[in-house]
Amino acid sequence: MGKNKLLLFCLCLFSVAASAQTTVSRKYLVLLKDKANSPYAVSRPQEFLSQRAIDRRTRQGIAVVERDLPVNPSYVAQLKQAGATVRYTSRWMNAALVEATDAVLTRVLSLSFVKGLEFNRSLAGAQPLTADPNARMAVTSTVQQRKMGTAGNALAYGLSRTQLTQIGIDKMHAQGYRGEGMLIALLDAGFRNANRVPFLTKLFSDNRVVATKDFVENELNVYDDDAHGLNVLSILAATSDSLLYGAAFNASYVLIETEDVRYETQIEEANWLLGAEFADSTGADVLSSSLGYTQFDDYSTSYTYAQLNGKTALSTRAAQIASETGMVIVVSAGNEGNDPWRYISAPSDAAGVLAIGAVDAYGVRAAFSSFGPSADGRVKPDVAAFGLGTIIGLPTGVIGAGSGTSYSGPLVAGLVAGFWQANPTLKATDVVRLIRESGSRYTTPDASLGYGIPNFSRATLLALPVDRFTIAPNPVGSDGTITILWPNPAKNATIDLTLTDAAGRAVWRSQAKPDSRMTLTLPQQVMGLPTGIYYLSLLDGDQKQTLRLLKP
Repeated sequence: MGKNKLLLFCLCLFSVAASAQTTVSRKYLVLLKDKANSPYAVSRPQEFLSQRAIDRRTRQGIAVVERDLPVNPSYVAQLKQAGATVRYTSRWMNAALVEATDAVLTRVLSLSFVKGLEFNRSLAGAQPLTADPNARMAVTSTVQQRKMGTAGNALAYGLSRTQLTQIGIDKMHAQGYRGEGMLIALLDAGFRNANRVPFLTKLFSDNRVVATKDFVENELNVYDDDAHGLNVLSILAATSDSLLYGAAFNASYVLIETEDVRYETQIEEANWLLGAEFADSTGADVLSSSLGYTQFDDYSTSYTYAQLNGKTALSTRAAQIASETGMVIVVSAGNEGNDPWRYISAPSDAAGVLAIGAVDAYGVRAAFSSFGPSADGRVKPDVAAFGLGTIIGLPTGVIGAGSGTSYSGPLVAGLVAGFWQANPTLKATDVVRLIRESGSRYTTPDASLGYGIPNFSRATLLALPVDRFTIAPNPVGSDGTITILWPNPAKNATIDLTLTDAAGRAVWRSQAKPDSRMTLTLPQQVMGLPTGIYYLSLLDGDQKQTLRLLKP
C-alpha cells in the first residue's frame, strides 16, 4: 500500500473512530451550582418528604435544610433541551444522573447553572432504559407508629439461635422488641422471589413491605433479579419455626435495588446515593446495606486505601449525609481480609455509619472480614456479628447458610431496630454511640473487630440515666464483658474490685479507673469458675458498693 493511500486509510479510520466516539452515550452525574428560584422551600417539606420522614427529623431536632430540596425542575428541563436523557436527580448532591453523547455533554457543560461532573468523567457506559425515567416512585400505606413491645413466649430459633443470641437479640425479643413500628430500608442487588418464599409469608401478608424501587432498571419490581437482597432480608424478617427467625421480624421494610451484578462501575455508587435519598424520603429509621466499593471494572477509577478517608468515595459521602438526616446507617465492612487489598470498603469508611465485621460462633474474627482503620485513622469496622455460616433464606424457599459481612450487617441492623424501639427517645447519633459502647472490646478497640461484638443488654444498660448502681449483663455473657453504672464515683485514682464466692472467699482482685460507666472484661480465671452466685465489691476511697453477680 502506498504512503498516501496508507495515510488516507488511517485518516478514514480516525474519522470513523471519532464519529463513533461522539455517538456513544455515557452516564454522568452532572453537578449543579445552586437551587436558586426553586419552587420548593424548606418550610414546605411535605412536598418532597413523607410525613414520617418529617416526623423523624422533628423528633431528633434535625432541621430540613436546602440540601434536602429537590433539584430545580427548570434546570432539569434545560438539561433535557440540551439533549441529555435525565434518569434521576439527587437532592443531596444537587445533581442529575444523565445519559449523553460527547456532543450533548458539551452543550450540557456550557449551561450557566452546571458546575461540572462528579469525578470529572463518566461513571459508566449507558445501558437502555426499561421504563420512563420520570416514573413515580410508589410508596404504599405508612407503617404503624413506633410502640413499646410486649414480652412473649420463647421463639423456636432453631438453626438461627447462635447468630441471634451472640448479640443479645434473644433477650430483646423476650422483652417484646421485635421491630414493631420500625421501618428498615435495605439497599442491595435484588430480592428474587421474596414475595413468594414461605419464610417471608407473614411479612407480605401483613403488608409490611411499604415501598420498593429498582434504581438499576428504573422500575418498582425488585423481585426478579439477584437473590442477595433476599438472603439479607431473611436474616431480618424471616419467620420459620425451628429454622430461622429474623432479628427484626415484625418491622416494616423498604426494598431498594441499587446494585447491577453484571458490572462493577461507579454508577452503582450513584444508585446507592439515590437509594439512600429514597429511603430518607419514606421515613426509614434504619438503612442497612450489604454492598461495598473499592475496585471497578475500569481499574483506573478504583479507589486507593488512602481515599477511604470518609470524604472521597461517592457512596461514602452519601452515607454520611444519610446519617445526618436521623437514620441509623448500617453497612457491611467488606470481605477482603484474606486478599491483598485487605481493608474495609466504601461506604463503611463514613464517620457516621456503623461498619460491621464478621465473627464465627465463638466470637473469633472470620478470616475474610476486612480490616480497618479508615485511612484517616478512625476505628473501623465499628462492631462485628456472626458472619461465618449465617443461617439465611434462599430463593428456592428453603433455609440454608452463607458467609460474609453481608450477613453480619443485617444482624446488627436488626439489633439497632429493636434497641431503638425499646428506647424511642434516643437520637440516631445516640443509638450509634451506644451500639459502639456496648461492644465486647469497647475499651480496647482494634483494626480487626473495632469495638467488638455489640449486645442488647449492655446497650440498654448504657442507655439508662446513671442514677442507680447496677451491673449488666447479669448473668455474665460468654465474652465476660460487663458494664457497671456508678452514679457518683469519687475522684480517686483507682477503684479496688474484689470478687468473692458465696462462702466469702476472694476469687479475683483488680483495679479500675473511676467512672460513672465502667466497662470491664472479666479474665479467664473468673470465666472458668463454677456456675453460681458471686459478689463484686467496689471500694472507692471510703465508699463501698457490692453487687450480686450471676455466672451461668
